[in-house]
Amino acid sequence: MLQRTSNQNSSGIPALLLAVLPVVATSIIGQFATYPNIESWYSALEKPSFNPPNWVFAPVWTTLFILMAYAAWRLLSRPASTPGRSTTLILFFIQLALNALWSWMFFAMQSPVAGLVNIIVQIGFILATIVQAWRVDKTAALCLAPLAAWVSFAAALNFAIWFLN
Repeated sequence: MLQRTSNQNSSGIPALLLAVLPVVATSIIGQFATYPNIESWYSALEKPSFNPPNWVFAPVWTTLFILMAYAAWRLLSRPASTPGRSTTLILFFIQLALNALWSWMFFAMQSPVAGLVNIIVQIGFILATIVQAWRVDKTAALCLAPLAAWVSFAAALNFAIWFLN
């Protein structure tokens, strides 16, 4: 049986915090922009037939944020000398920042076109993160695949809302 030394055990805590706290912050920052505008502005917009009901978004995003935090933790838990680790983490945190910014561009600014510009760039960073993560930790990369799928769907939805309005 392997025993962890106190040094090994404590080294996992900073990685866990560095993985979880930015993801939680992204969620909270996004909610500050989103929730005040759902009933007032967003509900009045024309939406495409494939627009999910509002209640779908919270469980989907909760699941995606959990997967993102787990992927980040796996990457952060790799030795700093792991080839590609730093690049993957930079890409990850850029896509995370773009994620938070999208809510402010789309909802707070009430600008589907600004949201669309953001989400297209965001998809590029998500895909780049997955490709780079595949070289570092395949499980982390796979955890980000649902994010790529959902944000691609959200981009189609964002485009349709912009087009209809």
